[in-house]
Amino acid sequence: MTRRPPPFRLLALVLALGAGGAAAQTTPPSTAELEALYWARQDSALARYTDADVRYMTGMIGHHAQALVMADMAATHGASPAVRRLAARIDNAQRDEIRSMQRWLTDRGQSAPEVRPDGTAPMAHGMDHGTDMDHGGHEGHGAGMAMDHASMPGMLSPAQLAELDAARGADFDRLFLAYMIQHHGGAVVMVDELFAADGAAQDGATFKLASDVQVDQRTEIARMQQMLDAMVGDE
Repeated sequence: MTRRPPPFRLLALVLALGAGGAAAQTTPPSTAELEALYWARQDSALARYTDADVRYMTGMIGHHAQALVMADMAATHGASPAVRRLAARIDNAQRDEIRSMQRWLTDRGQSAPEVRPDGTAPMAHGMDHGTDMDHGGHEGHGAGMAMDHASMPGMLSPAQLAELDAARGADFDRLFLAYMIQHHGGAVVMVDELFAADGAAQDGATFKLASDVQVDQRTEIARMQQMLDAMVGDE
């Protein structure tokens, strides 16, 4: 099947070419020429990424996966309606972001970790904790990198997860909010580290994905802190 760019993209190219080279352009470009230019620009955008971008996308998939595990507990651990609604929003948003990050990686020939039904994320093919990641498909990117999900900022330890899993009712609500604030705070740190990396997040897709995570996590941190403060005040 022949790939067809969105019509509005072609229109944008026509306007850009008209504005930039009206004097020199005597024959309007054909649709085929516009399509070729569109896909050339798309391919160029896909090539503009760094090791830091790959590390961020790969790591954030695993980071989000733990949030799914936490959010899934709300329905079975006697969480309040407010916490259950919050958990559902977190689950929906982070599943969508995981799919976007997986697509970002595969579009660039990188290995994308899959998330199991229980929300956990095994390492992608060729990856292991503390060992080099094999990101074949783009020479120079991914070589020599290592990813240990447990060491990422904000990740709950096995003991913390077990404590959350053992809690019920109001105790669960308090722990969930406190630990999800910790978890979200780690995601914000990961975005800050990405933006601080030389040459990272330069293409539009990477910048938007990371910016959306940063804004969403900070907004939810503020909301969860309010909920937690209200619970403490009611005691």
